[in-house]
Parts: sequence; C-alpha cells; structure tokens
Amino acid sequence: MTDGPRILLVCDAGPSVGGGHVMRSLTLAHALMDAGADCAFLARPAVEAVLDAFAPDMARATASEPFDALVFDHYGLAAPDHRALARGRPTLVIDDLANRPLEADLVLDAGPARRAEDYAGLTPPGAMLLLGPNHAPVRPAFPALRQQALTRRAAGGPVRRILVSLGLTDVGGITGRVVDLLLPRIGDDITLDVVLGGGAPSLPRLRALADPRLTLHVNTQDMPRLTLEADLAVGAGGSTSWERCILALPTLTLILADNQISAATALAAAGASPMLDVASADFDLAFAARIDSLIANPELRASLSAASARICDGGGGARVAAAFLARIHPSGEEAPPPATNGAASPNGR
Repeated sequence: MTDGPRILLVCDAGPSVGGGHVMRSLTLAHALMDAGADCAFLARPAVEAVLDAFAPDMARATASEPFDALVFDHYGLAAPDHRALARGRPTLVIDDLANRPLEADLVLDAGPARRAEDYAGLTPPGAMLLLGPNHAPVRPAFPALRQQALTRRAAGGPVRRILVSLGLTDVGGITGRVVDLLLPRIGDDITLDVVLGGGAPSLPRLRALADPRLTLHVNTQDMPRLTLEADLAVGAGGSTSWERCILALPTLTLILADNQISAATALAAAGASPMLDVASADFDLAFAARIDSLIANPELRASLSAASARICDGGGGARVAAAFLARIHPSGEEAPPPATNGAASPNGR
C-alpha cells in the first residue's frame, strides 16, 4: 500500500471482446504505481482470468471499497455508469470510439486520426483530451528495445520469423484461420511465432499440427522480445499496434472489430501498415496476395518499418499517469485521506 491515491480500474474482458482492455489498463496501472498511486482492478471473473495469467499479484477490489479515482476501459459503459461508480471522484476514460457521452475528467484515445472535435458534446466542460499514439500506454520493455529494433530493421535481410498476434482470446478462431493461410505460403526457412491465450479456441488444433515451422507462445510474458526478433507480423488492429510501431515491425493489420477500423485506416493512410478486414468476402485471397508481397519485397517492408517507427515513441503511459495524478491532486493541493464508501472525496467534482 502506498501513500498515494487509490485508483480503481474498471475494464471489460471476455470471449467476444478479448483481453486487450485489461492489458492496456494494466500497463497504465503500472505507470500510475510507478508515480506513487495504489491501483486495483474491479474483480470480475473475465478480468481476473487475464490478470491471473499476466499479473497475478495485481490487487483486486470491489466497487464498494474505498477509492479516490477511477479508470474506465469498457465500451459498454457511458456517462450514467461512470457517474454511478465514480460518485464525484476524478475519472479517466480510455476510449477508441467517440460514440457516446462520457463522464470523464480525462479521456484517452490513442487513435492516430482522432481529433478533439470528435468528442464535442460527449464530455463535460473542462475535460482534458489525451489524443494520439504518443498517449498510448505501452509497457516500458518496448521502448527499451527501440534503438536495437531500429538498428535491426535498418540491416534488412529476408523474412525468417513472422509474428502472428491476433488477441489472447482468439475471437472466432481467427488465429487458426490465419495460420492455415500462412503455412502453404512459407518454406522451411520461415518460422511462425503464434501468440494466443490458454483458452483460445484455435489452440488445441494448432498444437495437434506439430509443424516444425510453428512455435506456439501461450500466455507469453515475452512479447517485447518476440516483436524485436520478428521480421514481419500479422497483428490485430488494437492496442498492440503501438507496440509493433515502437519496434518498427512491418505488419499486416487485420480488423477484427468495428472499434479497430479508425486506427487501422489511419495507419494504412500513414504508410505504416496495410490492413484487411476479416469480415470481407474476399479475405482469404486478399490475405494471400498481401503476405506474398510482404515476404517477397524488402523495399516495401523497409518503407513500412520507417513509417511505423514515426507513429509513437512509447512514453504514453508516463504521460497519461502524470496528467491523471495532477487532476486528482492539483498543484499545491495536499492529498486527501482515502475516500470512504459512497462518499465523494474532498477533491471530487
């Protein structure tokens, strides 16, 4: 327990939405704790399953416990829900949609194309907007490898390792589908590093393949190294996009959900990553053509690498933590005692 504010994080997770909300909130929680806060996650079963795999020591809590501020990363919650849980305490909402009213002191939206006017009428007066990829919470292990990655990309070379990272929950079995499309298109000199969660529907069949070109990484803690060592990636259009950009990894981005469309479109427009929508009728044919081109064309990979490296620098977690803590305890204001159940803290709105 620290002497800093106690912050409750409220996230969504589950088979239909994946674990990305929890993972990026977990990264922000570590940045907040590094800055002196005490963090706990609202204890819901689907959230706990992700935390058990990746952060078993992270504290859990209930909404009735005392807290001083909240972080929401849940597209199913809007302003009335935020108010009901926050009860006047400072709030940070992590969003990608700009499609509903938010009761927030700060809104974090890392989308490359997001503009302040997108949130006009959706946030209270005085709300701070933290927009763009340089506000994306990314684990410090990624920027720590950035220079090494840039040197590696500049050296060029053929594709030897392809990272397949399409979400821990493997929504709709997309990981197995992509592996099925990749294996006929690669030789024995290319390895697929496939990342998925322990409950992924594709996992049993992929394990049964026993293909020497296929390496499975289940609930891996080593994504920074895998991203560094890859020459090409097939990745979901979610928050892991920023990890790949920081390490300048050429990527084919797959849109798995509507909330990924805006960011994926912006990355494509910036020349950082081509994209495909898995819901498209011609997805299989388009995927094969894109992958063949990316494997065969080192100049294309170099261009994507350079463009993606310009997207973000990896310092977003610390920036957001500092901004939120400043809103919780404005300059010159002493920290209040921990809030009591049901009562607004002294610095609440």
